Amino acid sequence: MQSPITITSISSLLQRLSLPAPQHPLIALVPTGNIVVKPEDIGRGVITSLYKVSFKIDFKGKIPYGRGTYDFEEGGLSFTGPHQLSVPTSDVADYDGYTLFFHPDFLRGYPLAKTIQQYGYFSYAVAEALYLSEKEKKIIAAIFDAMLLELENNIDHFSHDVMVSQLDLLLNYSNRFYNRQFITRKIPLNDIICQMNTYISAVFDTSSHIPTVQEVADHLQLTPRYLSDMLKSLTGMGTQQHIHHQLIEKAKEILTTTDATIAEIAYQLGFEHPQSFNKLFRQKTNTSPLAFRKSGY
Repeated sequence: MQSPITITSISSLLQRLSLPAPQHPLIALVPTGNIVVKPEDIGRGVITSLYKVSFKIDFKGKIPYGRGTYDFEEGGLSFTGPHQLSVPTSDVADYDGYTLFFHPDFLRGYPLAKTIQQYGYFSYAVAEALYLSEKEKKIIAAIFDAMLLELENNIDHFSHDVMVSQLDLLLNYSNRFYNRQFITRKIPLNDIICQMNTYISAVFDTSSHIPTVQEVADHLQLTPRYLSDMLKSLTGMGTQQHIHHQLIEKAKEILTTTDATIAEIAYQLGFEHPQSFNKLFRQKTNTSPLAFRKSGY
């Protein structure tokens, strides 16, 4: 099995894709139809030091959503952060749109260098892409067109500021549209939440183990960041909070239906130390496990 291709700069990436040298050393916006993946690179992993935003205008088809699928007839945006593994395919030119690449250094000295860390969608999988309405597509297309025009102009003292502002606008709109997507696709997402709760409950019922966020996400075939962002949008709680909620409910059940000691309950639930169980229970209920048992709830 071939080792992944490592790319650290915009210029080396465009050279690998047989594209002209970039107008700016730290950012490039490429019409998707211009991208040609070399035959020897198809199916081979690629790790870059770059951010990537792909805008597919005419994307259609069935997309995995957890363990099911969802039909989409709109264009979409997908995001990749630095140092993530991706695998090029031969159909990249089958979609109209743009692909934006930029190096983290492009943001150095700007507030966006810090705030970009808040955009969890750079850690989402391709199957968790952002699907856009016709109105949203027009907004995103206008931003990409403006960025392309700016890059094609002669670079001056204002160019960098303008492009960072355009990029900031693109990411803010993407954040808004993702929140809309969580809400409008609430029915299939609620099914995923039910699957998650069933899985967490089964883990507590059948093992002395506290499931991790990664385990829950793997079971649902979602990325951890997407799962947590989706849950926060729909329920106000992240994945870890949902795990803790079910853990406390299970602890309450054991406390009120058995004579097991607090230490025995802690070990049964997967805690290495009873003190950790006591601390978490008190944080979530404002009382200790022993006091809860004595209260007769």
